[in-house]
Amino acid sequence: MLKQLYLAVLFCTAISALSFAQILEPVKWKGSANKISDTEYELVFTATIDDGWAIYSQKDLGGFAPQTLFEFEKEAGKYELIGETSEPQVAPKFDEIFQEDVIKFKKQAVFRQRIRLLDETLNIVKAYVEYQTCDDAKCIPGDFDFNIALDGSKFAIEAVELDERSRALSEALNLNIKGKDKYEATVNVEEKTSLGIFFLGFLGGLIALLTPCVFPMIPLTVSFFTKSSGENKKGVFNSILYGVFIFLIYALLSLPFHLIDSLDPEILNNISTNVTLNIIFFAVFIAFAFSFFGYYELTLPSSWSNALDSKANKIGGFIGIFFMALTLAIVSFSCTGPILGTLLGSSLTADGGAMQLTLGMSGFGLALALPFTLFAMFPKWLNTLPKSGGWLNTVKVVLGFIELALALKFLSNADLVEHWGLLKREIFIGLWIIIGIGLVLYLFGKIKFPHDGPLNKLGGFRITTAILFLAFVIYLIPGLTNTKYANLKLLSGFPPPLFYSIYDKDSECPLNLNCYKDLDEGIAVAKAENKPIMLDFTGWACVNCRKMEEQVWSTSDVYDMLSEQYVVISLYVDDNKDLPESEQFQFLRPNGSAKTIKSIGNKWATLQTINFENNSQPFYALLNHDMELLNATKGYTPDEDEYYQWLLEGLGNFNKN
Repeated sequence: MLKQLYLAVLFCTAISALSFAQILEPVKWKGSANKISDTEYELVFTATIDDGWAIYSQKDLGGFAPQTLFEFEKEAGKYELIGETSEPQVAPKFDEIFQEDVIKFKKQAVFRQRIRLLDETLNIVKAYVEYQTCDDAKCIPGDFDFNIALDGSKFAIEAVELDERSRALSEALNLNIKGKDKYEATVNVEEKTSLGIFFLGFLGGLIALLTPCVFPMIPLTVSFFTKSSGENKKGVFNSILYGVFIFLIYALLSLPFHLIDSLDPEILNNISTNVTLNIIFFAVFIAFAFSFFGYYELTLPSSWSNALDSKANKIGGFIGIFFMALTLAIVSFSCTGPILGTLLGSSLTADGGAMQLTLGMSGFGLALALPFTLFAMFPKWLNTLPKSGGWLNTVKVVLGFIELALALKFLSNADLVEHWGLLKREIFIGLWIIIGIGLVLYLFGKIKFPHDGPLNKLGGFRITTAILFLAFVIYLIPGLTNTKYANLKLLSGFPPPLFYSIYDKDSECPLNLNCYKDLDEGIAVAKAENKPIMLDFTGWACVNCRKMEEQVWSTSDVYDMLSEQYVVISLYVDDNKDLPESEQFQFLRPNGSAKTIKSIGNKWATLQTINFENNSQPFYALLNHDMELLNATKGYTPDEDEYYQWLLEGLGNFNKN
């Protein structure tokens, strides 16, 4: 529930679209050499990485994550490598983008390679690195040529002469796109603010207010403050102070996580993606659920609350009020603990989780504190509060079902990391359907729990709530099928991904569309069928690409348009599969150096940069058979109507010709 909304903040990317060109370069490389002896040197390759971005290990962990690859131009008889290129020692961890264990580096990464000179007159060592850099929404391919002078002097790049085959293949990458002067790229940005995180915590606090541990305390506490003081103004002031202390207590609970985060910025994400801890979270949430069902109570030691209550009575004043607020936090733990646990589990899934946790906890504390202050300021409002009764236990049981559903997410995280295959997408959704049916039956009085009293009649609110949950269950049912309706876009990213399925997929294209992954083949089909072309520059690791496919392409109008009116050519810029040797070549950069086009991803990434001066994904271009733009290119566009109108405009311009 809260997790996905928290994670949505991570997908927000500030992309500037001041001009048609949009070349991103989040990684800066620098090469140097350390002399070890007269014949041995250590080559040092330093990557300085922008905030929010990362590069990946040289190690192949057997998944989709891109590797950082170094190549050394060995001049015959000049030098030899000693061992392998070293890299920072970072443990593998589960990555939300790739849904697998990866090794990635942030801020800075230093790679080292020792060499032994066989010719002591050698002064220049040439090397090349190829890498992918990713943030939380997209991945960008990159490469860099090193020309390292062993004596530390500057080295001027020598122009490279390409052979005839490389020149021909390089020229083939230039599609000579026409019409670029007519249109500007349009880039849509999805923005979320910290206010949204705070609001989610506030919502959690409001839910906690409706539990049996907190709700009855409101009139009791307000009455204490307004009656224990001879002056009503003083009672109001004390109740305000009580509310302030409640807010501070919950906000301060997040401070230890800031200390942990400052010691190791990766530790919170390591915690959230650790298999063992995800299993522990799963077990804890199951325990919380059955506590809410009324089978037992999870409380902090009563000696704590008794001691604090005693101090509050003895000390009095500001300090006494603080201890009263702390007593409330401890006494209400059996109800607030699961909600706080949800905030904790949600916040620790992201970089910067400590700040998210502070914002969420502050919102929670504010929502919990406000009633005590407002009802003290306006005592007559107390008469409008519903009386405590069985409805409070109903709220608690409903929360128990929700905790049960959330527990499955943590088990799913561990399952995805270890590839157990226990919770494939359809199984996960099926379990949610069972939990939802159980909740509906409970609300209609067909299931009872230990603390439930006799249900004489169904209230309107209970019936309405049951109908809403029943509607949610019905919404989930198509998720069990192997159809386009299985894409539950309102829950995008929360269940296991679409590819983690019990069904065999007919197509390797998104949503089983009939797309092409080879440019020449796709163009030939477009000409044969007389259809316009949609170039889809995408990536296996591109989160916003998946969001476009699952939330926008899946809508009926857009899907029908793509499947019937266009030839979709999806070019994966992070595909590490090597091209056949006959198709590998040298590409001449503008600075005169050469870049080796070795993999499929190299080829498509270079093609995108050459033709569109853009290297971010997703990136869409509509073309006719003469490689003329039909309208403006598009970036991430979460509005399906806007995207459909863009496709419609392109189709109309194609048919005019």
